[in-house]
Amino acid sequence: MNSKYFFTGFLILFSLLVGCKAEDEVDSPIYEGSDLIIGVIGKIPEVREENVNFKSITLTELESNVAKVSNEYDAVFIMKHYLDQAGENKFAQEYKELKIPVFFIESKKSYIPFIYDDMTYEEAPNMEDQTYATGIISEEKDTFNYWGYGLYNDTENETNIKDVYSRIFTTIESEVK
Repeated sequence: MNSKYFFTGFLILFSLLVGCKAEDEVDSPIYEGSDLIIGVIGKIPEVREENVNFKSITLTELESNVAKVSNEYDAVFIMKHYLDQAGENKFAQEYKELKIPVFFIESKKSYIPFIYDDMTYEEAPNMEDQTYATGIISEEKDTFNYWGYGLYNDTENETNIKDVYSRIFTTIESEVK
């Protein structure tokens, strides 16, 4: 008899725990807009969306053919492990010439080292008010539009990271499509 109550109590507790979401996770909508093709320098991110396709590219490809990259992709993501290299002085001009947004994932230095050709990623100061991802798009000569995407409650977890990507996709659609 006691085992029956124990089992029932266990099922109720288990149901309550499974039904709860962490306080530090956002419950956000996924991007349901038009299909996107994104060039990624680094590891392709895991996202919730099925209408977003990623293709690995290199900084060399970006540098050698900005027009082709602008025509083939809706945006470019530069992942954390490539930020030092992407922040070299020679790439600032490439970001100015791109006609699509570029997003720097997990940059501790915002977009600053990527738009000035006299400052590298290493030289740029760390930013106090940090975002998980920063995006830029060249508007006119030496003028950029930029975006910053923070994590819900500043908590880095899979749910919150995927939310950032969903918001980025919405921005891409509004800027490019």
